[in-house]
Amino acid sequence: MSLNKNILANYISQLYVTGVGILILPLYIKYMGAEAYGLVGFFTMLQAWFSLLDMGLTPTIGRETARYHGGSMSALAYRQLFRALSLIFLATAVVGGSGLFLLADLIAEQWLNIESLDMNAVVIAVEIMAISVALRWMCGLYRGVVTGSERLVWLSSYNVLIATLRFVAVFVSMLQFGFTPLVFFIHQLVVALVELTGLCWMGNRLLPSKAGLQGKIGWSFKPIKPVLKFALTIAFTSSVWVLVTQADKLVLSGILPLAEYGFFTLAVLVASGVMILSAPVSTVIMPRMAKLHAEGKHEEVIQVYRKATQLVSIVAGSASLIIAFFSGQLLYAWTGDKEIADNTAPILTLYALGNGILAISAFPYYLQYALGNLRYHLMGNLITVITLIPAIILAASEYGGVGAGWAWLSINSLYLILWVGYVHQKLQPGVHKVWIMKDVLWIYVSVILLLLLTSTYISYQTRLEAFLELVVFSLIALIVATASSSVARGIIKQKIFGFKS
Repeated sequence: MSLNKNILANYISQLYVTGVGILILPLYIKYMGAEAYGLVGFFTMLQAWFSLLDMGLTPTIGRETARYHGGSMSALAYRQLFRALSLIFLATAVVGGSGLFLLADLIAEQWLNIESLDMNAVVIAVEIMAISVALRWMCGLYRGVVTGSERLVWLSSYNVLIATLRFVAVFVSMLQFGFTPLVFFIHQLVVALVELTGLCWMGNRLLPSKAGLQGKIGWSFKPIKPVLKFALTIAFTSSVWVLVTQADKLVLSGILPLAEYGFFTLAVLVASGVMILSAPVSTVIMPRMAKLHAEGKHEEVIQVYRKATQLVSIVAGSASLIIAFFSGQLLYAWTGDKEIADNTAPILTLYALGNGILAISAFPYYLQYALGNLRYHLMGNLITVITLIPAIILAASEYGGVGAGWAWLSINSLYLILWVGYVHQKLQPGVHKVWIMKDVLWIYVSVILLLLLTSTYISYQTRLEAFLELVVFSLIALIVATASSSVARGIIKQKIFGFKS
C-alpha cells in the first residue's frame, strides 16, 4: 500500500473526525447545557485514563503485525501472540470496566461538582461511561492489527462512519428521546458496540489462516515473553503520557464547577486538534519504519522520518500557530458567544502552542519505536512526569485553566530544547541540526513572521467576518508553510511540473 495514499486517507479521515467533533460542540452546549457538556468532557478524560490499563499491548500488536508482514515472524508465532494478547485485552477490559462501574457513586457524589443535574442520572451516566470506555478500549487490539497491516484506507473510512454515528447521529436520538445526558451516553454505548464489531470483523480477516499453520496455536502466554520488555516499556511511557496530557483535566474536574469545567474542556479539545492533525502521519510511519528497519533499510527509515517531520510541521505546526494567534476570533466565529470567547481564549492559546511543540517533540519516539528500543523515550518521559505533574497540579490549583496552560507550554518547550537533541545525538548522530533547522524551525518561523504581520489587520465585527478572515489567514499561512518545506516543494514540482527537485 502506498505510503502517500495511506497518509492522505488518514488526513481526510482525521480532518473529518476532528472537524465534525469540534464543530458540533456548540450544539451540545446549546441543547444540553454547559453542565451536561461537562459530563461529556469528563467522559473523554476517562477514556484517556483507562488507557493506563493498556500495558503497552496496543502498540505492541501493531508493531508485531508490521514485523509479521515484513517477514520477521512466522504465521504461527503471530497467531499465538495474538491469542495471548486477546486474553489479556479481554481480562483487562472486564476488570477495568467493572472497577469504574462500581466507583460511579463515589465519582458522581464526591468528585464532580454538580450544581443542577439530577444526581441519580449522573450516577447512571457514569456507569454507562464505564461500559462504553471498556468496549472502546477493546477496539485497540483489532485496530492494532489493521494498522500494522497498513489497511489504513479502510480504517480511515470506518473512522468516518463511526464519527458520524457518534457526533451527528446522536442528535437524532436526542431529538427523539430528549436532550439529556442519559440519552447521549446510551447512544455512545450503542456506537461503541458497533465500532468494536466492525474492527473485530476486519481484524480477524487480516489474521493468517489457521488452515495453513505449521502447528497448534494453543493457549500459552509464552509468545508474549519475547516482546515483554518492549511492551512494558511502552506501558510505562503510555502511562506517563496519560499523566502528562490528562493530569490537568483530572485536577480541574475536581476543582471547577462542572459547567466551568465544560468550557475548559472545550478549549482543550480545540487545541487537541493540533495533535489530531499529526496523528495520521504517526499512524502511517510507525509500522512503515518498523518494517523498513526489519528489512535492514536504515537510510530509508531516516528519509521517511524527516519527510514526515516536515509534513507535520506544515499541517500541525501551522494549525497550532493560527489557533494561538487568533484564539478569540476562532472561538467567537465558532460559538457566537463573546463571553465564552474572552474567557476561553487565553487557555486555548497556551494549549495550542504547547501542542504545536509536542507534535514535533514526539518524533524521536517514532524512531525509537521502529528500532524497538525505547530506553531514551522512557528516560525522557520519566523526567517529564517528575517535572510536569507537580507543576500542573500547583498551577491549576492556584490559577485554574490558565495556570495549567502555562505549565503545559513551559515543560513541553524545555523537552524539545533539551531532550530531543540529546536523543537524536544518541540514536542518529548528525541528524538533529538539519532536522531542527530545515524540517522544523524554518517552517515554524516563516509562519510566525507571517502571522505577526497579518494579525495587525484583524477588523471583524460579525461571526461571518471573523470566520472569513480566519479562513484567509489560515490559507495564507498554509501556503507559506508549504513553500518553506523542501519536501513539499519537491512533491509540487514532481506532480505539477513533471520533474524532480
